[in-house]
Parts: sequence; C-alpha cells; structure tokens
Amino acid sequence: MPSQKNADDRIALLQGTLDLLILKTLVQGSCHGQGVARSIQRQSEEVFFVDHGSLYLALQRLEDKKWISAKWGVSENNRKARFYSLTPKGREQLVQKASEWQRLTRAMGLILGSSEGLPGEGA
Repeated sequence: MPSQKNADDRIALLQGTLDLLILKTLVQGSCHGQGVARSIQRQSEEVFFVDHGSLYLALQRLEDKKWISAKWGVSENNRKARFYSLTPKGREQLVQKASEWQRLTRAMGLILGSSEGLPGEGA
C-alpha cells in the first residue's frame, strides 16, 4: 500500500483535467462516484486528490453533455449509489481530449527538458 502523502504534496486538478480523468477511469467500466475518486487517487500514486464537491459537479456536467450516463445501483457497501458509465459520445471526447493533453505535455516536456535557463545551470 502506498504511503499516505501529505496534503501539501497533492496537486489541485483543473476542470478539464478532472473531466478527462473521469472519462479515462470509466473506460474500465461502470463505477460510482467514490470509486472514481479512489481510482484517480490510486492511479496517480496519491498525488491527485479529488474533492467530492468538484467530483460531483464534474459528473453532473459530463452527464449533461451526454458524455456519461448514470443509473442507480447498490455499492459494495450495500448502499444505494449512482453508477456512471462512458457513452459513445464520451469515448469520442476521451480520444480527442487525451490527444490534446499528449500534445500539451510533450510541448511542456520540450520546454522543461531544456537545461537552458535553469537555476544553477551554466553562467
């Protein structure tokens, strides 16, 4: 089990980032909100912490856009919960948004990978 990280070590998620992470999580199958949050936290090695208020607003926004669907079911704790699933439209968005993020992270890597201008480098 990974060690518990200090709250200061966690990184706040931007709105579009959270949407993408939710869509990616739901590729694995239907899941309730708490399960989505735990999956994101676990897969990020405890770096990303999903605030429940932000999570449920994002789930509602994605449902309104028809990127995910929801239905009531019973959780592993035998509690009533909404289970979210990726729709075909959501799958298309996942492909598009993931491609955009890959371009962005590649560009950031190119800039940050350069030692030029880093403190303590050269003179």
